[in-house]
Amino acid sequence: MKDTATLVGELTLLEKAALLSGADTWQTRAIERIGLPAVWLADGPHGVRKQVGSADHLGINGSEPATCFPTAATLAGSWDDELAEQIGAALGAEASAQGVGVLLGPGLNIKRSPLGGRNFEYFSEDPELSGRLAAAYIRGIQSAGVAATPKHFAVNSQELRRMVSDSVVDERTLREIYLTAFEIVVREASPWAIMSSYNLVNGVYAHENPHLLTEVLREEWGFDGAVVSDWGGGNDPVAAVRAGGTLEMPSPGFDSARAIVEAVESGSLPVADLDARVAELIDLVRHVTAHGRASVDLDAHHALARRAAAESAVLLRNEDGILPFPEGTSIALVGAFATAPRYQGAGSSLVNATRVPTLAETLAASTTVALAGVAQGFRRDGRPDPALIDEAVALAARADVVVLALGLPEIAESEGLDRSTLALPDEQVRLLAAIRRVNAKTVVVLSAGGAVETPWAADAAALLHAYLGGQAGAEAIADVLTGAADPAGRLAETMPVALADTPTAGAFPSRARTAEYREGPFIGYRYYETAGVPVAFPFGYGLSYTRFEYRDLVVDDSGAQVTVANTGERAGSDVVQLYVGRRGDSGVRRPVRELKGYAKVRLEPGASRRVSIPFDERTFRFFDVGSDFWQVEAGEYEIAVGGHLHDLPLRATVTRTGVTLTASAVPRAARTDLRTLDDAAFAAVLRRPIPDSSWGTGPLGVNDPMDRMACARSAMARTVFRLLDSRRRKAEAAGTPDLNILFLLNGPFRVISKMSGGLATSRLTAAVLTLVNGQSVRGLGRVVGAYIAGRREERATKKAFDAAAGRSA
Repeated sequence: MKDTATLVGELTLLEKAALLSGADTWQTRAIERIGLPAVWLADGPHGVRKQVGSADHLGINGSEPATCFPTAATLAGSWDDELAEQIGAALGAEASAQGVGVLLGPGLNIKRSPLGGRNFEYFSEDPELSGRLAAAYIRGIQSAGVAATPKHFAVNSQELRRMVSDSVVDERTLREIYLTAFEIVVREASPWAIMSSYNLVNGVYAHENPHLLTEVLREEWGFDGAVVSDWGGGNDPVAAVRAGGTLEMPSPGFDSARAIVEAVESGSLPVADLDARVAELIDLVRHVTAHGRASVDLDAHHALARRAAAESAVLLRNEDGILPFPEGTSIALVGAFATAPRYQGAGSSLVNATRVPTLAETLAASTTVALAGVAQGFRRDGRPDPALIDEAVALAARADVVVLALGLPEIAESEGLDRSTLALPDEQVRLLAAIRRVNAKTVVVLSAGGAVETPWAADAAALLHAYLGGQAGAEAIADVLTGAADPAGRLAETMPVALADTPTAGAFPSRARTAEYREGPFIGYRYYETAGVPVAFPFGYGLSYTRFEYRDLVVDDSGAQVTVANTGERAGSDVVQLYVGRRGDSGVRRPVRELKGYAKVRLEPGASRRVSIPFDERTFRFFDVGSDFWQVEAGEYEIAVGGHLHDLPLRATVTRTGVTLTASAVPRAARTDLRTLDDAAFAAVLRRPIPDSSWGTGPLGVNDPMDRMACARSAMARTVFRLLDSRRRKAEAAGTPDLNILFLLNGPFRVISKMSGGLATSRLTAAVLTLVNGQSVRGLGRVVGAYIAGRREERATKKAFDAAAGRSA
């Protein structure tokens, strides 16, 4: 094939424009006459979801079988870059084997709130941990000749109205918290693509945001790949091309292509910008078509998934060393998740797993423990059923120990829907209390994609947070319970005492037009530590079946070295964690300490190892908004090393040269109120007026969410909303989210054309809005006329494109 610049030069204007949007739900467009094939894109972050029949982007219709690995929230508990790269390589191989060239993951958003509906898809509340693990995934995926697509760039923190919400965030918080993980993957793993997010960032949609896509991503970080929109996330195709957005997905027909052609012909869009985006798309296609299809050993991948789930499970409580179970222990297995595991979340990441063993099946087949019986214990939908509790209690009284499989129901963790609580369903808590009264040796195994309130923890002799362990998660749980595997996981997010303690309590998710990030960098442990808020289980925490000792810390200009020894009687793993905090008064509003390095260590009993954690360009930096550049504040810094945030026994002080700042440079309110700045302080931090957060009362527009039809002028529109909302409520009451309805209600009117594959155009969307805004008779006529005119335009454009591209029309 000719070089990219030559190929770009051989394309017509229409061909160039058409290449920048999808051919259908999952494929790019091909240009046969220059030998450019179409490429298949597919979810997802923890398993390939290539659809073989009816296509959708929400995980509703079926897909080819693939290994469902532990979700990112689970794998983050391993703190193991090497393991993450192995999983990435397996994901890349399976994508390649299925003919997928671009894998849409890993998910890289920072967990601003534990209520985030897709938190199970994301690694951590910390950008250093998130970025390093994601970089390892990407290196693994791309080793198979498949493009990784870290997502969603950027500041995409909530599901509610995610396609219209404007994330209002100050530049320093943006850089230090929400962009750093993406910076790490770009600089250390060189992804061939990145997915932009649905939301606006400081008033501009992410896929057409020149500050994000050009100034930061390309000019500062050196990214040279393609930026792919989230599905339906395109807004203005001309603005996207100008700002650095490469590919709009899925197919909007030729609507966007016509707009781009018109802009070039009118002179409002430079040809150089268009050519740059086309070159990025061609380079992406060339990357992923340069390799043959990989072969896959699904048994080996299942074994890897099992090991990863065990390495990631976090043991939070183990009174009197009840775990691991001695040989011959009789187990009463209770809980609906014991026979029908929760191993992944709902939405676009939903994988059609190759196999899903259950905990009941695995323990029944064990040769080291005896299964006394299985009881359901509770209904999955949360409705009370005293008979189920009675049955479970009777079984519990007959066994040596109880394994109680609790967790969040499917409706609690889904794309398109944020959580409303951190609590377990009441009926599960009642079941635990009832069982505890007849058998104190009760081990709770928690299946959930994120943080959960644990006021009931004292009723459990042991508590294992297994997260969402993928298709082999149940086998991994059995391995940990029986001692075949050491619980090697450490929390990658804080477990708060209560939702009210979280830094965004009462403000998340935002129902307004804007989501104001008034807490700044103080999210997760950065907030709890700095504000002195007690937590249930701190960041980095996790127990082992053995003991570790830290000694002999040495710190120099290059980093820290420490000796870690296994002083117990079993082999095990620990995570050496390094935190840095500025000592004394600072001229920067900053957390008490931040994670700046870690290392996973595996040791046999009695063994020790010298571990080095290097400093790098991120260790002491902060983003200085005055100079618009990264700086180091001069002064003393404490280096703290240990097994988790609240166990840092080794400390040293280092001095760094740099810029000198005074505490008076930080507004007083910004120094004292970490959670919610007042308007004056927030405006000062933003360095601009706070934007209006109201939806307004005027006519609805293309970027208003469709749930605003509830207050539309048209009675017909209000009726449509009531019908859609009724379906939403009915589905949620049944325990299964209706993802199509959630997408529509949260989405803007422009998705009518953006998601239609050419059946609808922007003409039709405008006509529908005429109807919604109260012009019933004229509006209906405009809808019909716009549809007919749009179909005529589509046919004509497609005919011209097919003729130019060398295909039969």
